[in-house]
Amino acid sequence: MTTPTITSLAPLLDRLFLKDEAARGVLHAAVAHLSDEERARMMRSKTGYRELYGRLRDVPLAVSRETGRLLYMLARSSRAKTIVEFGTSFGISTLHLAAALRDNGGGRLVTSEFEPAKAARARDNLTTGGLIDLVEIREGDALTTLSADLPDTIDLVLLDGAKALYPDILDLVEGHLRPGAIIVADNADDSPDYLARVREPGSGYLSTAFAEDVELTVRIG
Repeated sequence: MTTPTITSLAPLLDRLFLKDEAARGVLHAAVAHLSDEERARMMRSKTGYRELYGRLRDVPLAVSRETGRLLYMLARSSRAKTIVEFGTSFGISTLHLAAALRDNGGGRLVTSEFEPAKAARARDNLTTGGLIDLVEIREGDALTTLSADLPDTIDLVLLDGAKALYPDILDLVEGHLRPGAIIVADNADDSPDYLARVREPGSGYLSTAFAEDVELTVRIG
């Protein structure tokens, strides 16, 4: 049996996850002075998050190891060929998704990152992992970069950028989602408008909280 790509990526992913864990102190320091209310207001603002994310340009802000594994499994089990990701960062989640595309026989992953330094690191990591040929990294505001030239049909979406923009990104991709398409939203509790939308009866989605910090959604309409 052929070794799954995700298995061959284990040493690279371990290094990246360890780097993420080591940098978490920077994240905590960046928000330590904020009250819970101030943090929630900033995360839910469509502009307020920019200053914080700019200060965290050297922090991976990665999905958890468990969520990374989940992404790979969902993409593999659904035989995904086309994936859109909002929030590339250092490319840790992108590596999991691209590994699934490789093991599915190929495909296209479009991902967007507004911090140029992070996009460059992601490109390096994907090159090291031998997956860059499957990935198109679009630098800039995702409301612009994901507004055109998306795959005609999208099999899976990962939302892991600015939480306030989750509903807006859903607007951009919604018309491309095939029936049964999967949406994974990380830290979705910081996007109550998104949760209300995908959980609304009759919305065309079936959605539920999954694990500690993930919302798992399926397009049914």
